[in-house]
Amino acid sequence: MRMKDLYAPTLKETPSDVETVSHEYLLRGGFIRKVAAGIYTYLPLGRRVLLKIENIVREEMNRIGAQEILMPILQPAELWKQSGRWDDYGPEMMKLKDRHERDFTLGPTHEEIVTDLVKNELRSYKQLPLTLYQIANKYRDEIRPRFGLLRAREFIMKDAYSFHASWESLDETYEQFKKAYSRIMERLGVRYMIIEAETGTIGGNASHEFVVPAKIGETNVLFCEKCGYQASDEKAEYKGEYTQEQEEEKPLKKVPTPGVKTIEEVSEFLGVPPSKIVKSLLYKGREGYVMVLIRGDLDLNEAKLKAHLKDQSLRMATPEEILKDFGVPVGFIGPVGVDVKKVADHSVRGLKNFVVGGMEEDTHYVNANHPRDFKVDEWYDLRTVVEGDPCPVCGEPLKATKGIELGHIFKLGTKYSEAMKAYFMDENGEMKPFIMGCYGWGVSRTMAAVVEHFHDENGMIWPLSIAPYTVVVDILNMNDAEQKQIGELIYQVLSEKGEEVVLDDREVSPGFKFKDADLIGFPIRINVGRSLKEGVVELKKRYSKELVKVNIKNGFGALLETLEKMKREYDPKEAAR
Repeated sequence: MRMKDLYAPTLKETPSDVETVSHEYLLRGGFIRKVAAGIYTYLPLGRRVLLKIENIVREEMNRIGAQEILMPILQPAELWKQSGRWDDYGPEMMKLKDRHERDFTLGPTHEEIVTDLVKNELRSYKQLPLTLYQIANKYRDEIRPRFGLLRAREFIMKDAYSFHASWESLDETYEQFKKAYSRIMERLGVRYMIIEAETGTIGGNASHEFVVPAKIGETNVLFCEKCGYQASDEKAEYKGEYTQEQEEEKPLKKVPTPGVKTIEEVSEFLGVPPSKIVKSLLYKGREGYVMVLIRGDLDLNEAKLKAHLKDQSLRMATPEEILKDFGVPVGFIGPVGVDVKKVADHSVRGLKNFVVGGMEEDTHYVNANHPRDFKVDEWYDLRTVVEGDPCPVCGEPLKATKGIELGHIFKLGTKYSEAMKAYFMDENGEMKPFIMGCYGWGVSRTMAAVVEHFHDENGMIWPLSIAPYTVVVDILNMNDAEQKQIGELIYQVLSEKGEEVVLDDREVSPGFKFKDADLIGFPIRINVGRSLKEGVVELKKRYSKELVKVNIKNGFGALLETLEKMKREYDPKEAAR
């Protein structure tokens, strides 16, 4: 490929709406172009990287015996209603109607489609286990698409689904996927973590995320340096002890708190610490209202709440709903005298004489106590674990970091097969629901994550495994006949040997070519310039300042040997050392 023919429109200036390094460099390097918020076109360089990522993922899927299929993006609502997720999935699901007013979705995932596929095809335990996968576009109506490819509304994903006759068989395949995903990460050359994760709208009883550490990552990771525990903040358990207060219970008293709504305002106005205030949060789900109680200095973990109540449709009640149905502004809602289901975090259990909303505007109760003043229906760990909290395994203080999720694997169990009546006959002649697993990998976001991981102030630093091209040959003066001739010869020799090479034959300055080469991130650059008068060309790794001079007076043998040596030694992690 010649640079003058390659459609790679690089940009000198940073677009005004970029938020991350990967977003900036992929736009400026001519890899992607924005169509609308969260929707992108992949230009030739971007498409080459995507295909290489896809091929790595495909090779590792085939290696563990998964079989590739391709399922429709457009999915009928009936299947999602069978599984119960049509309402549960939430507003991220892109829904539409056809001309006959039938409901469809642009698939964010394919559990329903694949379960419906196999339930009429797999009849016997002898056909199990079976793993099917696809690499396809997915759609999610993100409320605020951001970070370029990292939170998009249209994205490319590998999703796999396994079907089993026993939990032991599922466990075996789950471990195979763990190893396959680890190999993918290793082939990308990035550091990664395998963390315990919440199952969310996908469901199931266990899941793990494969995360690349990054400052702009949206996954909050808690980890223990002593025992190796790693989990997302949505999943991390709190197993520390709470103080059991020994105060005498005082009489419940309603006090005026004019214009005081937030925890901080109530704390200051009443002269009590936030830990002596209980937040009353109203949620609305399939079964109506639920009041959630948690200590005022702690944050509620919504993922834990949804998992505990088995209702992914739960959302916070709006101020308008609270005022209409409870007759009180949102800042003064409380548990005393309110007839709704109450779920409380363990942090509330040991409190005495605490503050809650007064169920009247501009009022709070002080000296509230349970079960005297209100009843808690269910106790559960609902707090968000933060850095410094004790490790649930060994008790040491947890550390925190951020990361970008690339892979997520789930043990689904019989969630979908039971709901959709997908059964097989076991060895005893009994009909049983399939035991299932599912396994996702974000292909398009991998491209962005690698850029976040490997870059410098000049541009991207691609690993050899997914670089759009391995080598760029720069002819530094297109008016110099010898440079032009030798540059063309090197390009031809490398092309004939199967090297992925680009010839920069544009009539622009050497500095312009160097900047483009660094921005695009070609792993190795060959300079054909003034040193050619001494019979020498220069080779340079993308992340190194060292120029390696190679004499070509007696042919290109030394050049090819040096290039192979550079490829063997090439390691973008050196850029961070």
